[in-house]
Amino acid sequence: MRTSTLLFLSSLIILAFSCGKKEAICELDEAILDQDINLQITRLEDEFFGAKTAEDYKFLMEKHPEFVNEYLQLDLYPNSDSLISALLTIHQDSTMRTLYDSVKLEFQDFSKIEKDLENAFKAIKYNFPEFQIPKVYTFVSGFNSDLIVTEELIVIGLDYFLPATHTFQPDQPRYLADRYEAPYIVPMLVTVISSRFNTTDPEDNTLLAEMIYYGKSYHFTKAILPCTSDQYIIGYTPEEIAESFDNEEYIWAHFVENELLYETNPFELRKYVGEAPFTDAISTKAPGRLGRWLGWNIVEDYVVNNEISLSDLMAEADAEKIFRQSGYRPRPPAR
Repeated sequence: MRTSTLLFLSSLIILAFSCGKKEAICELDEAILDQDINLQITRLEDEFFGAKTAEDYKFLMEKHPEFVNEYLQLDLYPNSDSLISALLTIHQDSTMRTLYDSVKLEFQDFSKIEKDLENAFKAIKYNFPEFQIPKVYTFVSGFNSDLIVTEELIVIGLDYFLPATHTFQPDQPRYLADRYEAPYIVPMLVTVISSRFNTTDPEDNTLLAEMIYYGKSYHFTKAILPCTSDQYIIGYTPEEIAESFDNEEYIWAHFVENELLYETNPFELRKYVGEAPFTDAISTKAPGRLGRWLGWNIVEDYVVNNEISLSDLMAEADAEKIFRQSGYRPRPPAR
């Protein structure tokens, strides 16, 4: 439900505010990049689609038990033979073979994603030494699962991240499908991982708490991936980001005048932080999840004005404290 964000300002990212919009000057610290980590990325779609017999699949299941248990969910089948039979049927299906061929063509070169993920893991490990590097698998899921993330493994359903213009598309609304392309993979993973470090107060069910939670999440992701555009972190187009900043005063006034910050009604909260094509309570032209975007701005001000490190930010469970000490004020629109 929730998520997190930020590194040491001096070592990873310098934030500047210009013309009412935030601009990030990215710089990866050598102390982070010099770390040695053991990142293993296994292209399982090749192994599974290369298998031809039940014995081949049995061998793969024994070779990758974590994948079989977490992703293929072996416990849902009467026995392993039933799962093998299902795999044989699926991977002999002509549509699945065509989908695999499409993924193979689109993601033949995985080096950029691999490098970005390696740097992200290094940055997380630098700030949170307890973080253990998970095994990473790629797969063709038949649009059954986009991402699986646990402490031990990550599985990326690459078919979900084919270009938006591709014939094969997941069965989901366009405003969501537009965020399922290759540049979103690593930011999505980092945002999910941030949740394990994002401390919250379980008794605080206010909209403000939700806003701060997501604000910490996006801030974490931007800090870990300082050279990544905000577009791929929050899922707004560059035009939506610019228009949101241009209207930040109006958006903030809506929250204040309607006394929304301490609202606890789940239906009201969903209007501002839930997935939607737009925030219609404000305007049908406003992007969805504006409460999350506003929370990100509040958290950013809190970190900058108080010189807070990433670990301290993520450990702070008091949303009210973050808000009060942020000194947040909406930026005036660019003139």
